[in-house]
Amino acid sequence: MKMETGTGEKEYIKGELLYTIFTNDVEHFSIVKLKIHDTNTDYREKEIVAKGYFSNLQDGNLYYFYGQFEKHPKYGTQYHVKSYQTFIPDSKDGLVAYLSSDMFYGIGKRTAKKIVDHLGENAVSKIFNNKEVLADVPGLKKETAETLVKSLHENQGFEHIVVNLSKYNIGLKMAQKIYQVYKEAAMEVLEEDPYRYVFDIDGFGFQTADSIARQNGISLNHPNRIGAGCIYVLQKSIQDGHVYLPLGDCVDQVIQLLWNPEVPLDGKEITNRLEELNNEKSVIIYQGNVYLPSLYYAEDGFASHVKRLLENKVEFDTTEAELMKIIGEIEEEETLSYGKEQYEAIRRALHSKLMILTGGPGTGKTTVIKGIIKAYGSIQSLSTDPSDYDNKSDFPFVLTAPTGRAAKRMKESTGLPAVTIHRLLGWNGSDGFEKDEQEQLSGKILIIDEFSMVDIWLANHLFKAIPNDMQVLIVGDEDQLPSVGPGQVLSDLLDSELIPTISLHEVYRQKEGSKIIQLAHAIKNDSFQIDLLHNDKDFSFIDCKEYQVVDVITKVYKRAIDKGIDMKDIQVLAPMYRTEAGITMINKGLQQLVNPKSNKKREVKVNDTVFRKGDKVIQLVNQPEDGVFNGDIGEVVAIFEEDENTDHVQQLVVQFEENEVVYERKDYINLMLAYCISIHKSQGSEFPIVILPIVSSYHRMLRKNLIYTSITRGKQSLIICGEKNALTRGVETVDTNKRYTSLKEQLTVRIEEHHNVELEKNEMIEDDELSPYDFM
Repeated sequence: MKMETGTGEKEYIKGELLYTIFTNDVEHFSIVKLKIHDTNTDYREKEIVAKGYFSNLQDGNLYYFYGQFEKHPKYGTQYHVKSYQTFIPDSKDGLVAYLSSDMFYGIGKRTAKKIVDHLGENAVSKIFNNKEVLADVPGLKKETAETLVKSLHENQGFEHIVVNLSKYNIGLKMAQKIYQVYKEAAMEVLEEDPYRYVFDIDGFGFQTADSIARQNGISLNHPNRIGAGCIYVLQKSIQDGHVYLPLGDCVDQVIQLLWNPEVPLDGKEITNRLEELNNEKSVIIYQGNVYLPSLYYAEDGFASHVKRLLENKVEFDTTEAELMKIIGEIEEEETLSYGKEQYEAIRRALHSKLMILTGGPGTGKTTVIKGIIKAYGSIQSLSTDPSDYDNKSDFPFVLTAPTGRAAKRMKESTGLPAVTIHRLLGWNGSDGFEKDEQEQLSGKILIIDEFSMVDIWLANHLFKAIPNDMQVLIVGDEDQLPSVGPGQVLSDLLDSELIPTISLHEVYRQKEGSKIIQLAHAIKNDSFQIDLLHNDKDFSFIDCKEYQVVDVITKVYKRAIDKGIDMKDIQVLAPMYRTEAGITMINKGLQQLVNPKSNKKREVKVNDTVFRKGDKVIQLVNQPEDGVFNGDIGEVVAIFEEDENTDHVQQLVVQFEENEVVYERKDYINLMLAYCISIHKSQGSEFPIVILPIVSSYHRMLRKNLIYTSITRGKQSLIICGEKNALTRGVETVDTNKRYTSLKEQLTVRIEEHHNVELEKNEMIEDDELSPYDFM
C-alpha cells in the first residue's frame, strides 16, 4: 500500500512512541504503536502500528519516521520504517525544552538557555559536528559539556548514520550492524572506502560496496576495489566447497568480477594486490594457493590435532586369545556371528588411537560400533550402562553425529546416549564453543558417525577438543554427498592413507532380500543395470513424466495414509526446488492432500508458503538456544494470535522429537514445509518409506553420489517415480566438481615428518646399544 504525498517529497510520519508491542533486543527489531503528530501522507488516523529496526526510542520524544505503508491481511494498515531521526525543534524555546529533557542528564533549563542563546537555533548540529563550540558557552562546566556531547552522540549518532545510509538504500537492519562496528565513523568509512564494509561487516555484499564507490567517485582500479573483489571471490568459492583457490583461478575470477571496458585490469595488478593482502594477513598465499585465513588455519589446525592424537599410543595388554574370547562372549550375548571384516574392524579399533570405519548400507557398521563399545567396556572393566555413573561426564563412551536425526538414529541403534557435534561442543549460537583446547571433552572413546557431512571448520573445532587419552572412531560412507560446508574431510583422510582404516564390503542385509541395498551397492560399485528396477517387496519404480510427478506422488502418499501409515514415516526427497516436479510444488500438492485449508484450522502465510496446524515442517538453520538444529523435522501443533499470549505477538508452535519450540513471525523464515525435502537435507537420516522422483529436468543435479545418498535413506521401502533414462544418466555421471582442499598434503607433511623423527629415534637407540665387539 502506497500513499502519495502529492508533492513528490519523502513520505514521513512525525510521531511519538505510545508503547512497544514487541522487541528483539539482539537485532533491535521492534513493533510499536505511534501517536501521530503530523504526516505529509493521506493517512488521517491518530495512531498507527509501526515496525522496523530501532535503536532506542524514548517515551515522550518526537521523531520523524520515513518509510511506507503496508496492508497486513489481518491487522490492517502498518507503517514499515526504513529510517528515522529525532525531531529537533527549530525555535529557541523548543530547543531549550529539548536540551533540558531527560535525554540529557545534568542539563537544566537555565544551562540549556545559555547554550541556545550562545549557539543559536542550530545549536544541536553545531555541537554534533564540533564539540569544541561548547567551550565558549559562558559558565558551562567542562564535565557538563562532555556529558552533553556523549548523550547527544548516543541519542542521535545512530539516527544520523541511519538517515545517511538510507541514501544508499541500506536498510535499518544492516545499519545496526554497521553502527555496532564503526559508531559515528560509519559514514566517513563508507564515503572514503566502502570496500572496508566487505571485510568488516558480515553480509555486506561486494556489489553494494561497488555501487556506493562509483557514486563517490572511487576509481575502478582503486586498490581497495581490487582487494574487496579478491575477498568476495574467495568467500563465494566456499559455496562450492572450496578451501582455497589456485592463484591463477582466483586472479581470473577477480578479473571477471571487476571487468569494465573503461578501465581493464590485468592479472599482474590483481596478483600484486593479493600479495599485499597476504602481507596484511587478510588472505594467506601458500604454495601457489589463496586461502581465507579461517580456512587455512582450520585445515592446519585439524591436521595438527590428527597428528597429536596419533603420537599418543594406545596401551593394550589384552592378548589375541583373550580378545577372541571376549568377542565370542559378545556374539553369544547378541546372538550373532561377526564376519572376518567385522572382527578385524573391532580388533583394529581397540588397538588404534584413531581409526576410520567405512562401508555402504547393510555392511554392519552399527553392529561393529556396538561390538567395539562392548569389547572396550569388557577389557577396561567399564559399564556400558549410563545409569551406573553418578555424573554424566564420567560415562566413558561418547557418541556424536553432525545432525539431530543422525544422532537420534545412533542412539536408537546402540541404546546409548548420542548428541549432535554442536551440542557436544557446547555451541553458543555464534562462532563460539565451550569445549576447546583449554576445556576438552571427557570420556575414553569418541565415535563420530556420518563423518562425510562434517566440514573442515567443524572438524577442526571437534578435534581440538579431543584430549590425548581419548580414542577416536570415525564412521562414514565416502560415496555419499560431501559436506555442505567447505572441505571434503572424510575423503581427504581416506586418500592420505595415513589413518588406520577398515572398509566393510560384505553385505549382510542383501542376504535378507533387500532390493534397496542391492541397488545402492550396484550404484556404489558401478554395476547398475536398468533391469534392477523391477518391483520387489521393498522397491517400486513408477514410470511417469515431469508433469505427472506431483500427481503420482500424491496418489502414492494417499495410498500409504489410507493403509494407516504415519505421515512421519513417509518422506519425499527431491534434488531441486524450482521445477514443475520440484520440492516447492510437491509440498503444495501434499499439503493440499493431507492438511487442506479448513475453517477449523488456523494458518499463517509467509511469502508464498502457508503453514497450518498439523503441517510437517523442517528447521532450516541452527537454533541451539532452543535445542533445535538444521534438518530437524517437526509438526506445527499450535498457532496463537497476538492477544492470546503474554508477549502480544503472533506465535507458531512446533513439536520436534525432543522439545517444543515457539516461533515468532520474524522467525517463520527458519521453517519450511517438509512433506518433501532436499536430498542434501536428508543426509544423516533414515526414513521407513522414501519416495524419490527422478526426471530429466533435474539434469543439473543428477549425479552418482546424490542418487546413492537418496536411495540409502530408505529403510523399509523405496518408491522411485520418473524416467528410467534420467536415473541411468544420473548414476553414470560422476560429480566432477573438484573441491580445492589441501588437507591430504597437510596430513602427509605432518605425519610422515613424525614417522621420520620416530625412525631417527629408534636408530639412535640402536646406536646407543652398540659395543666395540659389534665391529670385531
